[in-house]
Amino acid sequence: MAFGQQSGPPASAKQVRELLVLLHAAGHTDFRDARGPMGFTQRQAAGKFTFNEAASFIEGLENSELEGNAPVAVPGPKQSASEQALRRMPAEQLAGELERRGWSVTAPPPSASRR
Repeated sequence: MAFGQQSGPPASAKQVRELLVLLHAAGHTDFRDARGPMGFTQRQAAGKFTFNEAASFIEGLENSELEGNAPVAVPGPKQSASEQALRRMPAEQLAGELERRGWSVTAPPPSASRR
């Protein structure tokens, strides 16, 4: 068998759609986004699964939903210590430091969401 080839019959279009719906429910945008957390191969990240692979992933995602487990989340990039400190710092203090360094700071509109 050649590298990257499937080792069985391909998944049906219905299986692939169902798997994608479950991945969306788990917080992923597509197969590539779920590659690391789900353990997909490069071929699977391109949306190419065997029938058995798709069935296994679908079953695993459905079971995690039924058991009430948290969906598989995509880990964010690691932050440096200084980035973490900046995130904990109050916005007013950050704005004051930026103004001290010569920047112009304006408040966000009231409708803007805060993270």
